[in-house]
Amino acid sequence: MKDTVASYLAKPSRRMFLSVTALGATGFLIGCGESKPPAAPAASAATEAVDAALKWFVRVGSDNTVTVLIKHIEFGQGTATGLSTLVAEEMDADWSQIRIEHAPADAAKYGNARLGGAQGTGGSTAMADSYEKMRNAGAGARAMLLEAAAKRFGADAASLKIEKGVVQTADGAKKATFGELAADAAKATPPAVEALKFKDPANYTYVGKKPTRMDSPSKTDGSAKFGLDHHPKDVVTAVLVKAPKFGGTVKSFDASKAKKLPGVVEVVQIPQGVAVIAKDMWSAIKGREALKVEWDLSKAETRGSAQIMADFKKLANSPGQSVRNDGDAAAALKAAKKKLSAEFEFPYLAHAPLETLNCTVMLTDTSCELWFGSQIPSLDVPIAAGVAGLKPERVKINTMYAGGSFGRRAQPDSHLVAETVAIAKAWGGKKPVKLVYTREDDIKGGYYRPMVLHRLNAGLDAQGNITAWTNRIVSQPILAGTPFVPAGEPDPSAIEGASTLPYGIPNLSVDLHMAKAGVPVLWWRSVGHTHTAYATEVFLDEIARAAGKDPLELRRSLLGSQSRYLGVLNLAAEKAGWGTPLGAGRARGIALHSSFNSFVAQVAEVTVKPDKSFTVDRVVCAVDCGIAVNPDVIAAQMEGGIGYGLSAALHEAVTLTGGAVDQSNFSDYTILRASEMPKVEVHIVPSTEKPTGVGEPGTPVIAPAVANALLAATGKAPHKLPMGTRA
Repeated sequence: MKDTVASYLAKPSRRMFLSVTALGATGFLIGCGESKPPAAPAASAATEAVDAALKWFVRVGSDNTVTVLIKHIEFGQGTATGLSTLVAEEMDADWSQIRIEHAPADAAKYGNARLGGAQGTGGSTAMADSYEKMRNAGAGARAMLLEAAAKRFGADAASLKIEKGVVQTADGAKKATFGELAADAAKATPPAVEALKFKDPANYTYVGKKPTRMDSPSKTDGSAKFGLDHHPKDVVTAVLVKAPKFGGTVKSFDASKAKKLPGVVEVVQIPQGVAVIAKDMWSAIKGREALKVEWDLSKAETRGSAQIMADFKKLANSPGQSVRNDGDAAAALKAAKKKLSAEFEFPYLAHAPLETLNCTVMLTDTSCELWFGSQIPSLDVPIAAGVAGLKPERVKINTMYAGGSFGRRAQPDSHLVAETVAIAKAWGGKKPVKLVYTREDDIKGGYYRPMVLHRLNAGLDAQGNITAWTNRIVSQPILAGTPFVPAGEPDPSAIEGASTLPYGIPNLSVDLHMAKAGVPVLWWRSVGHTHTAYATEVFLDEIARAAGKDPLELRRSLLGSQSRYLGVLNLAAEKAGWGTPLGAGRARGIALHSSFNSFVAQVAEVTVKPDKSFTVDRVVCAVDCGIAVNPDVIAAQMEGGIGYGLSAALHEAVTLTGGAVDQSNFSDYTILRASEMPKVEVHIVPSTEKPTGVGEPGTPVIAPAVANALLAATGKAPHKLPMGTRA
């Protein structure tokens, strides 16, 4: 998911309101949401009930716990901590009493306004979408607790104070915990949003500080429950065998040997392939190995990746669909005193999250309940209902922790859910079914970052100023033909970052070819920015070199008064010691990019050895993501994004031979090793802007920063990724 898609989906924000629901003697629940009427209420009483249920976020229990309901999946990016921080801050709760739960699947209550109201996590929108909601919920809960305490103490609510979850009079003579006040607070009048009082940032206890991550203790002691950890009673395990080439289908299969193996329960065919159902994972895998399947490959993709790229290059010989056209780039290029050109090739990339895809379903004639890391419940619910033959309201999703995603769990076609429910339905058993992908299933199964080609040209005048810039992109689209993008519109996931290039170039043209291929593709951490940042930032350094200009100074001159770009650029350069000498064989490279409304600059230091091998030694990262709710989470996400992007830049590629994927596991789909991870320094630009995303913006910048360091060291930058570890 991404910022450009969100722009297609986003709706005007509506006035926020607060709602509260009593939980009997156990406490109360408060939330905030968009002021929109419920769908088709049966009566005024029903209207009030639905209104009261909208947007629940905070539950205060009689046991003195404050549970924050997180409507965005937590898969390591720190969302649960960041959103809990906002609630704890406005309530003046003690951090030790905060608990977290994933919210249920219900877009009416938990929709993401930046994804068009769908409930989902992606495009680094979690904090941006929920910032005001969680502050409102925390401040509203605080006001109601104060009102309840005022009645109990016979005091004016304005005279009371809260310290670490204890409401007390100014002199401390009367005190009550949140838990003791919860039942009375449920009867208090919810304040209007415009009447809410927020803390002065100067008095913040948690925001901008470093409270312990909410998910760290349970992940450390092993009590955290991921999708793979869910083992209901009598559960059976399924694995799926799919065609060896994308687009292939089952012609026939022989399961006689598989069914004879110990532990194998059944073998069923579904539209996506043949599934082996067994008592455990090992038995399912052995049963799959014993299957004999004949495939119909008449409609399968049979090209290798080299042929697909060759076809992309043919497309690039003619103009594509124009997505940006400033001035007259063709005329300016023709009149230029000096011309430069470059072509950049990017491979298919697998997501390879640590926890492979998995989903557990309990399917009956009247209900469908699922347990898995659901990234976009609003897509998963209708798909599950359609496959099961049930109404959507009969589908329940239990969102579990997920061991990474990087886009892999955000599926427009919800194929994981579709496969799991189809297996359960085809089997007809009255037991829960758990579909698990092996690592080989994950690597070979498709849904990759698309293969992409960039072809750029630039023209310079006699003084070395850029007078013309063209960028032709050829990419297999992710979103074309889906409800996310109107028919005929260019796929925003292919051009983001290139079509919004911030540099002041008078004549600039960007066009796009949406190429066809049978390889299934999907958004990958930072999506189109993964290749647009590389192509534009490396080409800019090559222009600087040709014009005899310092890459940092060239960027400064082209940015004009764009303060947020300049802020991170200057901070990264300062902290990295830009311009100071390095030892023999060492060099620095700089890169700058904005994605998901956050701004990131990075300086990479490399050492090139006499045998042309190189190491990335140090990365200095500056980020402006608005208010830094939790600096530790921001730094961790920048560090993780840098490692993820560097891994792809140095090593990763999915290749095909005759339509079949060559790689199968980490033995041949190489990822970054711990010994290759550079020292990373993260510097956060102080800001009063509303917070924006940090899960993805660190990833696009590292590869061009490294390439530009190699350009400085050797005079040549890699134009084909992965670049390997030899200059």
